[in-house]
Amino acid sequence: MDKRDAIGSWLSGPRAAAEEAGVDFGYRGEQLGLPEEGPGSVARPGRRLGALAVDWGLCLLIAYSLITDGYTPSTSNWTLLVFLVLSLLTVGTVGFTPGKRLFGLRVVSVETGTVRPLGSLIRTVLLCLAIPALIWDRDGRGLHDRLARTVEVRI
Repeated sequence: MDKRDAIGSWLSGPRAAAEEAGVDFGYRGEQLGLPEEGPGSVARPGRRLGALAVDWGLCLLIAYSLITDGYTPSTSNWTLLVFLVLSLLTVGTVGFTPGKRLFGLRVVSVETGTVRPLGSLIRTVLLCLAIPALIWDRDGRGLHDRLARTVEVRI
């Protein structure tokens, strides 16, 4: 191996170097038995972030107008609490929040296809902590999804 190849593989990352060596990683969701594209495929990060932004904006609007009656230092805390309740109630019952529905996403259990209330609780609490949501596996599932045994798919 030439020195330039070694430096190039370091700059492009370990995945690119492994793919160059012939390792096949497959597509997101292949290990879960999900299709590569279309309905039922793993949701892309852009859609997920868009849905999260819509949900957070809705929760901020509720906290701002109904609970704190204007912006105060506690508005952010109330927003997080409203987000927790909204996610628990909607994901635990119908499988999506208003933002997820707007972006065509749904949360499903890997085993059964429907999210159990305990799985919804685990997923939502970890999502509110934010750190588990920033750690992803190769299927695009965050740590909160892995621990709750769920996956976010396109409708």
